Amino acid sequence: MEFMGRAFCAAVCLLVCVDYSHAKQAVAALPQLDNLITVDYLKQHLRETQPRLVFTPELVEELKVGIKTDPVLKNMYAAIRLNADDILAQPLLTRKMTGRRLLHVSRAMLYRVNMLGVVALVEGDAKMLKRLDEEIRAVCAFSDWNPDHFLDVAEMSLAVALALDWTAGHLPPATFDIAITALIEKGLKPSWPEDGSRWRYAYSDNNWNQVCNGGLIAAALAVADQEPELAAKTLHRALEGMPNALMQYAPDGVYPEGSTYWSYGTGFTVVTAAMLESALGSDFGISTMPGFLESAVFRALSIAPSGMYYNFADCRDQRSEKGDTTLAWFAMKSGNASFFERERFLQAPAEMGSLNRLDGAALAWLVQFESREAEDFPTAWKGDGANPVVIFKGESADPRGYYFGGKGGHAISSHGNMDAGSFVFELNGVRWVHDLGNQSYHKLEKTGFNLWGREQKSQRWTLLTKNNFGHSTLTVNGEPFVVSGFAPLIDYQEGEFPRVSFELTPVYGPNMERAVRHFIKDGPTSLVIDDELEVSKYTKLITWQLLTTAEVEPVEGGAILRQAGRSLRLENRSHPELRVAVVSLDPPPMKLDRRINELKRIEIALPAHVAVNGKIRLNIRLVEGD
Repeated sequence: MEFMGRAFCAAVCLLVCVDYSHAKQAVAALPQLDNLITVDYLKQHLRETQPRLVFTPELVEELKVGIKTDPVLKNMYAAIRLNADDILAQPLLTRKMTGRRLLHVSRAMLYRVNMLGVVALVEGDAKMLKRLDEEIRAVCAFSDWNPDHFLDVAEMSLAVALALDWTAGHLPPATFDIAITALIEKGLKPSWPEDGSRWRYAYSDNNWNQVCNGGLIAAALAVADQEPELAAKTLHRALEGMPNALMQYAPDGVYPEGSTYWSYGTGFTVVTAAMLESALGSDFGISTMPGFLESAVFRALSIAPSGMYYNFADCRDQRSEKGDTTLAWFAMKSGNASFFERERFLQAPAEMGSLNRLDGAALAWLVQFESREAEDFPTAWKGDGANPVVIFKGESADPRGYYFGGKGGHAISSHGNMDAGSFVFELNGVRWVHDLGNQSYHKLEKTGFNLWGREQKSQRWTLLTKNNFGHSTLTVNGEPFVVSGFAPLIDYQEGEFPRVSFELTPVYGPNMERAVRHFIKDGPTSLVIDDELEVSKYTKLITWQLLTTAEVEPVEGGAILRQAGRSLRLENRSHPELRVAVVSLDPPPMKLDRRINELKRIEIALPAHVAVNGKIRLNIRLVEGD
């Protein structure tokens, strides 16, 4: 056992070294943005007229016409107007922390500015201008914007910058001065360490980079006339650092942090690109970074026919009923009407409720959208990269609503889980195989739980939502995955019966000699999970897992799953003699685990001695009917 422990640690260290080596090569090969920013460049290219952040005077005029003539613009503006009227009846924001975050306040301010500000732009409404004046004064009077959790600063900086820009010339001079000072002292300066060290958030490889750089770009553009040196160096740093996050979309558009964080990181990036274009005449290459435009396909395909997401990583379960305005930016750029959720934008304004906090800015791309023919999404799609994903679906008119999503990757991705080899599966409007998705950060953190550690023995991996015991994959010897073990996509074939293969060996360390998982759509109502395994001298027990909320009846050769008046057969085609076990996860193992009604784990246990010449081929088929 002692030797096994040393071997396991050695394997982990080797994997870490290999991953680090690849990471260094990747960083060295990063494509760069067209970083032309200097003080002189800023003075020469900064638009003189305002608004100049997202909106321009020309776009505002187009919008005024569009809300009278275009059904989508008219409807969305009506919804924004209702939201703005609701804000007038609410108290001003106060600096109230939730745990270690002020983020909910910053987001509330960004939402208010987007609603009130657009109405002020379009109508010059005195009530909206007065309330914006009050809102700006309130948040600028805060002692700080919580730089210890810099997302809070970034979202507040974007809010105040947009408020200033969209009300240019219509606020009291004292308010303007207060806001400029706050953007400098509470927004920009905290991002420049006093010891001269490099500010890590500007160069990180996740959504923090996109949000923090986006908020500070807005602040820099807002104060450029007063502080050109500070503005120029902030803009230059942002354009230098953003490729670290933008390259995570390469090569095919998968956002490694999942669909929810695609919305967050990408939402801020498209606003950033729009601000740079409107203020300086260029997005400096943001929209042409490898995989970025293609990520719209990833986002669209991440929404299953049931309305649930393929919710890997820290992703919520269900999409919003409202139209996706971030996806609409990609429609504007491409002309592809498939990215423009017209019917959702045409819901009754009163039924939309509170809009997204960037939906005011989004009117700028809704007004610029010129539809070309809608392009059908592929029925089989591969997204390689840092967190490889494959999605199989039916045709657009598929009456069965076929949907499969499977993945490789590794746990130490930002917001990642021990989910290599896991999958979700839908048929006939039923989610048969589940990913457990996300759970409240604050509820965990307030107990003292260390949610964010990513070492092998971090508390994060004790949660069912984060470890491999809460995912539909293979577990070996009842042990957690090797967190740094990367499971690559090694084969992919399109066609009538698409298939994909993931090399899972690295996530098991010495516990397995080799593990390859194949997913095959072998018919319009079925999915095959085919595992090609080689045991090592440390292999004791291999457990095949499937997470479901269906009622499960073990039968000879597999099981019958029933849910919502439908049924699905689980066929163990390679080892029909092995009995299916059902483990209830409602309630879950730990008090802190997310509770999901009727959740259970189907298990098929294979002791190592079933191997023939050290090899096992486990073939499971899921198919409609009982």
